[in-house]
Amino acid sequence: MSESDIFTTPLNRNTMWRSASLILEQQEQNKANGLSRMEETGDVIQRPPTSVTSDWLAQAKAAVPNANLDDVPSKYHAPPPDALSFSVIDEFNNWRSNPELAEAVAAIKALTAVIKRSQATTMMELEIELKKASDSLKAWDETSISLSAGCDLFTRYVTRTSALEYEDFSAGKSRLIERGERFGEISFKARKTIAMLGQDFLQDGSTILVHGFSRVVLALLRMAASNGKHFSVVCTEGRPDNRGIEMSKELVGVGVPIKLILDSAVAYTMEKIDMVLFGADGVVESGGIINMIGTYQVALVAHNMNKPVYVAAESYKENN
Repeated sequence: MSESDIFTTPLNRNTMWRSASLILEQQEQNKANGLSRMEETGDVIQRPPTSVTSDWLAQAKAAVPNANLDDVPSKYHAPPPDALSFSVIDEFNNWRSNPELAEAVAAIKALTAVIKRSQATTMMELEIELKKASDSLKAWDETSISLSAGCDLFTRYVTRTSALEYEDFSAGKSRLIERGERFGEISFKARKTIAMLGQDFLQDGSTILVHGFSRVVLALLRMAASNGKHFSVVCTEGRPDNRGIEMSKELVGVGVPIKLILDSAVAYTMEKIDMVLFGADGVVESGGIINMIGTYQVALVAHNMNKPVYVAAESYKENN
């Protein structure tokens, strides 16, 4: 699995309407379950202006320093171990409070903590305990694609390995803990690599529309600005949680000219936009994305007005 990807796929009208149907079905199910958070699927259009060659990718990765624990803010740590009061959900929320960590990574950190505190004496007992913890996290927020993806990724890439069959239980447990902690470093490095690659898509003097808040998109725009590119950004409010306002504040802090608009003003503003840039909660097999409410309609407006749309997302968000 690669550490980072920038997904760019053609917009397919049949896929769009099929996605819309799935969204409506999910919304009805959410209402029945009393859930307020909603997800929306959009598709992205337009191929990159430059071909992504292996040499270009190698140069970009080489320009990103090797990630280490010093890269991640140190003030966010798990609470002291206490097997009697430990809750995987509380652990997840603790890690999620770190603004630098995506939900998927916070889920993996929480599941790694389960291994550390486990009283299991065999690998089978530990696997059962991890399965219960993973199911608890998924049930706690059934609408979070990132949370579900993190739990699945932990099961798929961290705990499943034939090497564990040839180790004693203590050594195997230590190996799982090491892998879980290492994943946070890989994720952080992936974001920096995407930012290095993605800045080439931004042209001087361009106006970029972003919707909601994305750590990857923020890192990309920050790096482009720090490397001397001149551009302005139009941010939607990103209701109902106003994540776009948060995005605006972050970009103002690094000197990027910002215009904040209502979500309903996207069509009115699109004529002045040069490109649209999304993050993603998940990426499906068809190349479509799962992202915050409003993403789909922004993509539709951009498509109808022949504006390029790009999505920047880590490869672990692929939902296969």
